[in-house]
Amino acid sequence: MNVETTRPQRPAAISLTEAAEARIAELMSNAPDDAIGVKLSTPRRGCSGLAYSVDYVSEESAFDEKIETPGGVFYVDGASVLYLVGSVMDWKEDDFAAGFVFDNPNAKGACGCGESFTV
Repeated sequence: MNVETTRPQRPAAISLTEAAEARIAELMSNAPDDAIGVKLSTPRRGCSGLAYSVDYVSEESAFDEKIETPGGVFYVDGASVLYLVGSVMDWKEDDFAAGFVFDNPNAKGACGCGESFTV
């Protein structure tokens, strides 16, 4: 007897607000020709240890989490997923600054300038 099993689809590690999705769409409309999406990673830097980095990506990695958005594909670096589970990514703009902001329940602290965090 051949029984096919299907895994239930798990929720994405990170959710994006409508503003973040709109910003990804804007980025992808101006992306380099070889860009297939936008990728979030958490490189080691800053005074608290980890930072958020959003960059164009030109090839898919087997370990990256792939999230389809209305404006393009959003990837989460496979090595960063554990630091980001349950996070919400938003895009904020005001008269003085614009950028992605993160509500990360795994962050135990952040530096004073907000550039880096620790888990």
